Amino acid sequence: MVPTLIGIMLVNFVIIQSAPGGPVDQAIARLQGEDVSAAASIGGGAVGTDFAGASGYDFARGIDPELLKELEKQFGFDKPAHIRFLTMLWDYSRFQFGESFYQDVPVVELLKQRLPVSVSLGLWTLLIVYSVSVPLGVRKAVQDGSAFDVWTSVIVLVGYAIPAFILAMLLIVVLCGGEFLDLFPFRGLTSDGFDDLGAWGKVKDYFWHITLPIAAMVAGSFATLTMLTKNSFLDEINKQYVLTAKAKGLTPRRILYGHVFRNAMLIVIAGFPRALLGVLFTGVLLIEVIFSLNGLGLLGFEAILTRDYPIVFGTLFVFTLLGLAMQLVTDITYTLIDPRIDFETREV
Repeated sequence: MVPTLIGIMLVNFVIIQSAPGGPVDQAIARLQGEDVSAAASIGGGAVGTDFAGASGYDFARGIDPELLKELEKQFGFDKPAHIRFLTMLWDYSRFQFGESFYQDVPVVELLKQRLPVSVSLGLWTLLIVYSVSVPLGVRKAVQDGSAFDVWTSVIVLVGYAIPAFILAMLLIVVLCGGEFLDLFPFRGLTSDGFDDLGAWGKVKDYFWHITLPIAAMVAGSFATLTMLTKNSFLDEINKQYVLTAKAKGLTPRRILYGHVFRNAMLIVIAGFPRALLGVLFTGVLLIEVIFSLNGLGLLGFEAILTRDYPIVFGTLFVFTLLGLAMQLVTDITYTLIDPRIDFETREV
């Protein structure tokens, strides 16, 4: 996990250094009254900022060299790139992510503020997906080849084929006061007067706001888990121990839930940690941007646009660390659920 984490951080560090319009370029553009977006698109970039000195800034003409040095020191670019990278790794190993360049707030505080929104969306999405996909996959396995199996496969695959962000924009146009209906709010997680509402009013307002974001996220999430559950059950149903149980006179329900279910659900349950991370930190990103939800996805998106490197690298480090940890939890879960799995004594 450690070398993988360092490798990911190094690759992204190099890529971001090559991106045009670094923090110093944008600060210079602001001082000269230029369009900051122009600095981001044609500026000397982080490479010029980090390695070329003052000559690397496209917006530096007419700027006092002393001011440039102060800006470099303010944003931490007065040191060589490899020193900054090693310093960043040392600080991040102690979960010290520094402060945002533009908000003067510790990155850790920003993560704490935004994390509940992403967790809320992710957990509701995962709950709905598992609640629907697992029973649906079991029934499709039992009725394999029937009309129910065919039509449900068509429905979940159509949902899978529609990108979440396309569906989100379609829902906004149709249901958020566009050309058709005005039934749901199209931005934010709560209304302006949320604090003045009663307990029941807050619950209704909360679900009123998250209905469309969650709908956009879950529509394409059913197919993978449903088909995984179905195929897992079909594989178990065709095994010898099921035929033996039938020969002993056990009822189909007893065979399904007393024997097949326990073995078939191994792969589904063991994959839960990875699915949780995927929903929290990948599936939710574009949805937060589209619906203006103040979660980690929108935070990272805004940080990339403004070249707020502490937030960019801080969120990247947290996402990567959690991803690797969840991968480890997934492997451990396999061995806990099925003791027959032994990675240490397995023959290569």
